[in-house]
Amino acid sequence: MVFDSILGVISFLTIIPIPKSANVDINIVAKNMYLFPLVGALIGIIVGIFAYFTSIFLAKDVTALLVTVVLMLITGLHHTDGLADFSDGLMVSGNKEIRKRVMSDPRIGSAGVVCLILYIVGLIIALSSFNSSVEMFIGIVIAEILSKYIMTLQAYKGRPAWEGLSSPFAQAMKNKGKFLASTVITILFVWALGGFKGFMTLFVSLLIGLMIFYISKRKIAGISGDVLGASNEIIRISSLLFLSIIILW
Repeated sequence: MVFDSILGVISFLTIIPIPKSANVDINIVAKNMYLFPLVGALIGIIVGIFAYFTSIFLAKDVTALLVTVVLMLITGLHHTDGLADFSDGLMVSGNKEIRKRVMSDPRIGSAGVVCLILYIVGLIIALSSFNSSVEMFIGIVIAEILSKYIMTLQAYKGRPAWEGLSSPFAQAMKNKGKFLASTVITILFVWALGGFKGFMTLFVSLLIGLMIFYISKRKIAGISGDVLGASNEIIRISSLLFLSIIILW
């Protein structure tokens, strides 16, 4: 049962093929959102292994570029699109309905384009800042776990700004037991991989995640699928940047 739940979450968060028998209904996936950090660890391990072996043979900058491409491919750019839409929504003037219309527009505005460019460049810089293959592997895994955990935190604390993708997740994550399970999974992995540095990164991620949460609450009166997606990308890059800095220190 747990294995089927994990498969559903994997299907939602990645483009990894899963058995056709797995239940990928959005409501079922939402009920298992507390497993996001666990699947984040899986994504991080897959990408981290690629990064580890690639870095042995190639220069750091080339490795960082290839890892960025693989990371975006394996996650299907789903959340990257949310980052662009959320950026456009924040930059437009007007009320909640105007922001909703802008964020729902399939076209990407200038704010979204600039944000995506900065994000990709920043991701490459962050990945190339690690001194060793092992450090890069650990950084990638921790960043993926935290980026997924912050989405569960926002779903637990927030309410949907409008009916949409975030609605079933926000409803399902109001369960304290599930949020506690998600938190325990995150803490165990982060401590095992990063120790005190991992905990420091978790603390920074919580601050940034809550900041995004309160900005979205002020601007659109809640959370949306784009807010969750943007949070995933922002926490990923901020975690990698922070880890690369404290490791250098």
